Amino acid sequence: MVNPAMLALGTTRSCIRELFEYGLRQAALVGRENVFDFSIDNPSIPAPPEVNEAFVSVIQSTDSLSVHGYTQAPGSWDAREAVAGELTRRFGTTIRGENIFFTCGAAPALISVIRALTVEGTEIIGIAPYFAEYRPFVERNGAKFVTVPADTAAFQIRIDELESRISPDTQAVIVNSPNNPSGVVYTRKTLEALAALLTEKSAEIGHPIYIIADEPYRELVYDGVEVPFIPSIYPNTIICYSYSKSLSMPGERIGYVCVPDQAEDSADLFAAVAGAARALGHVCAPSLQQKVAALCTTSRPDLEAYDRNRNVLYDALVSYGYQCVKPNGAFYMFVKAPGGSAKDFSRKAKALNLLVVPGDDFGCPEYFRISTCVSHEMLLRSLPVFKRMINSSEA
Repeated sequence: MVNPAMLALGTTRSCIRELFEYGLRQAALVGRENVFDFSIDNPSIPAPPEVNEAFVSVIQSTDSLSVHGYTQAPGSWDAREAVAGELTRRFGTTIRGENIFFTCGAAPALISVIRALTVEGTEIIGIAPYFAEYRPFVERNGAKFVTVPADTAAFQIRIDELESRISPDTQAVIVNSPNNPSGVVYTRKTLEALAALLTEKSAEIGHPIYIIADEPYRELVYDGVEVPFIPSIYPNTIICYSYSKSLSMPGERIGYVCVPDQAEDSADLFAAVAGAARALGHVCAPSLQQKVAALCTTSRPDLEAYDRNRNVLYDALVSYGYQCVKPNGAFYMFVKAPGGSAKDFSRKAKALNLLVVPGDDFGCPEYFRISTCVSHEMLLRSLPVFKRMINSSEA
């Protein structure tokens, strides 16, 4: 006998993975050049040169036991200090090495924080559109996932809708900016309004409501847009970060949780995060990747290719008649489906080997997601298919 909830998760495929694997099969049948796969978000630009140089340097200049051996559960002290120092210098705040807990990417960071905050009856709020995995992360770790409907005019936060969903059981609000799937960055004005609401509601219900800041796309922004450092706006913020997108190394699985000192009950909260990670089987994040991350805290990706894709695709889709809020971060575009059903649009597009992800699992069933971190040549080849799709929808 197996756990039925886990069986359901294991046998229900992610729509994104389904489309990605379909694309691989179709490429073998009709040729890769005839498949237009916008489903998965594998970075298409290489890691900054210093990342590969750091891997080589660490392996060549460090003794084998240090490179491949265990570190402390929260991570090596040097790596934690390096990350804390960069955050302190960059954002004009005070982050200490003791505030950093290294994880195998952002997903274990999020799950550890969710588990750390979950007591009987806990509710955690997600703001549509939200990353599809938030729901299983929350629900399979003992809490209730409460959703706030999307602001489809600008994909900011509907503060009034959020307020109506806060209850005495609310422990946290997940904030993902730059956002997956919309690509939108929450403005400082939005975040200040959120902070004011949560401060008021925390006092009203008698315990802190934390922001869980999911920030794997923090470095991926365009046109000089600001990504505010949320702990400077709202002290009760816990950061979950990943180097997957910022350094183009998603397969290396390295990230961290940061619990700043100013967060209420920060010492107990950090210890609970460590305990949750332990319960999930965490021993330590890979030591080699920790050392590389420590050497590359100031490295940034070359976003020219992503920006070119963003502008070309947005301009083309709008000229064809699609409706879309232009993204100013990450590498996604969230487009309103002609005809109203993203599932129907995705299914019809799939028949033409155009693979886009319907927004149902993101909390927006009338929208589909395009991952724009693809080759520019493929993007250009796909444009006639996008045009054909909207023309057929309007016929």
